[in-house]
Amino acid sequence: MVGEKGEPTAIGIAGTGFVARHLACELRHRPEWRLVAVLTRRPRASVTGFPEELLVDSIDALVERSTILVECTGDVFWGTEIVARALDAGRPVVTYAAELHVTTGSAFAGRGLLTEAEGDQPGSLAALAEEARIMGFEPLVYGNLKGFLDRHPTPQAMAHWAERQGLSLPMVTAFTDGTKLQIEQCLVGNGLGADIAREELLGVACDDLGRGARALAQAAERLGRPITDYLLGAHFPHGVFLVARHREEQRAALRYLKMGDGPYYTLLRPQVLVHLEAFKTLARVRSGRGPLLDNSARPRLSVAAVAKRRLLPGTRIANGIGSFDLRGVCVRIAERPRHLPIGLARDLVVRRTVEPGQVLDMEDVELPPSRPLELWCRIRERVLAEAAEDRRCR
Repeated sequence: MVGEKGEPTAIGIAGTGFVARHLACELRHRPEWRLVAVLTRRPRASVTGFPEELLVDSIDALVERSTILVECTGDVFWGTEIVARALDAGRPVVTYAAELHVTTGSAFAGRGLLTEAEGDQPGSLAALAEEARIMGFEPLVYGNLKGFLDRHPTPQAMAHWAERQGLSLPMVTAFTDGTKLQIEQCLVGNGLGADIAREELLGVACDDLGRGARALAQAAERLGRPITDYLLGAHFPHGVFLVARHREEQRAALRYLKMGDGPYYTLLRPQVLVHLEAFKTLARVRSGRGPLLDNSARPRLSVAAVAKRRLLPGTRIANGIGSFDLRGVCVRIAERPRHLPIGLARDLVVRRTVEPGQVLDMEDVELPPSRPLELWCRIRERVLAEAAEDRRCR
């Protein structure tokens, strides 16, 4: 994959947002990597922060120049096309695209190398879990840390924070209303084989990490399998954590190592450095190791669209993620087989009245034909058929 000995590996980036800009900046200082193309759909003259000669406006040009692709467009529909074309051409793809994974990613699992990057919360959790298992820990909780949550933020407040943080309005809204977190933990659950304790997750509000971690671990024990979830507290670091068990014979040693008295042990990664951690995943891919994290070919979980307000027939919604019409909640596919995945909520028209707090079904909306819709329907049918077969075999 590296080519001639000492030759830098060619990296192509899809997207021109926060991650793309800062990753491209860092690539200039890494002689073992070489940025060769940046895919944009905007007029080239309006794109700043990238050498003009690297900007391309076609997927084919991006794929042709690149050895490894980094997909960080934030667009489920565009990203799905990029991933499909890259994998068809035999190119591995590293993503900052949890939304894509939980919507269409399972259609690509096992079809070439597609992996979420370390540095996004799901990838960082997957890396932490990998390290924990090597040390002999048995994970019970794959946890995210959330500092603030407002399920119904106002447009005025979100516009203020978007400008202050230099991010897009939909992105800030999806962070604030919890949609992004639900998507991330859905990917973690599917990729690492975990379940949920309840729809929309438990989200224990607690300023003490140890106490909150213990509560989630007890929930996992009651369920009888590991869970994906989060803690909500204003003073938590921007990081991820695991709650795990270890063998009883290690209890005294772990107490000596300041891990507490057990039986639950919390492993914390207190920072998530986004684009800077991409290099760990790029090195993993270049060395021929498998995916760090994908949505699996057989997902258990999805993220359903929930109405934030009363939606009347004829209402048009341009994009559900980060909107003031919809937010996303993590659900089990088998229990909500007809739910509308929020990643598909684009350019839709509401067919019948939907009340605030209601999970939307596919029949509640009219969706235009699209490749992501087609792929999701295949994924859902496969998951439901396999679940029915499992029930028959019990």
